[in-house]
Amino acid sequence: MPLRPFAILALMISFASAPALAEPRPVVVVELFTSQGCASCPPADALIAELAKRDDVLPLALHVDYWDYIGWADSFARPENTARQKAYARMAHSGSIYTPQIVVGGADQVVGFKPMRVADLMQAQRAAGVPVEIRFDRTEDGGLRVRCLAHPGAELPAAINVDLVGYLGQAAVEIIHGENAGKTITYANIVQSWERLGTWDGRGVFDATAQAPGTGMLAVIVQVRGPGRVLAAFKVE
Repeated sequence: MPLRPFAILALMISFASAPALAEPRPVVVVELFTSQGCASCPPADALIAELAKRDDVLPLALHVDYWDYIGWADSFARPENTARQKAYARMAHSGSIYTPQIVVGGADQVVGFKPMRVADLMQAQRAAGVPVEIRFDRTEDGGLRVRCLAHPGAELPAAINVDLVGYLGQAAVEIIHGENAGKTITYANIVQSWERLGTWDGRGVFDATAQAPGTGMLAVIVQVRGPGRVLAAFKVE
C-alpha cells in the first residue's frame, strides 16, 4: 500500500538522522570486461587503474573466463562475470561479446580501447544526476546495513536491484603463457564478489543487511533490473 505523505516525511527524517559511515558520494560506474589472456586488453586495464585513482568514478575490472582455453587461465576470472557480460549483450540485442569491452553506467557499451568515448560517456552519466540517496551503517557483528531512498520528485522503475560488490584494489600478475606471455600486468579494482542484497520497487526505504568480506573494498550499486541503467553507486569508505 502506498505510504501517506506524513509517513514518507517521517521515514526521510529518520533516514537522514541515522548514524552512518562517512557521507557517501555518488560515483559513475565503469565496468571493464577483460582477460589476462587477451592481447588487446592491457591498455584498457591501464585505463581502469588510472580511473581507480579518482574519487568520482567506480571502475571495476570483471575478468571473464572464455579466454582461458588459449593457454592461460585468468587467475581472477569468474563465470559470473561472463554471465553478466552476456546479460548486457542481450539487453543490447547483440549476439556477441568482446574483450576489452566497457559498460558505462550500465547503459552505454564501448567495444575496444576508446578512452575519449569512455570519458564522454562518463561526463554524460555524471550530468544526468543521481535519483537515489543511500546510507551505510556498520552493525555490531561487523556487517553492513544499507538503506536507499528515492530523492523527492524522482520517478524510479518498479524493478531495481541493490547489489554489494567486493573488489581487490590492486594486484600484479606475471603472465607465463597465452597472448600476453612474458608480461607482468598490474590490475586494479578486480571484482571478487557481486552479492544481491535485494530488489526494490523504488518506493519507501530499501533496508538490507549483509556480512561484509574481511578484506578488499566494497561498493553498493543500485541498478535497473536487466541489467540496465545504474541509478546510483557509492563506495563504502
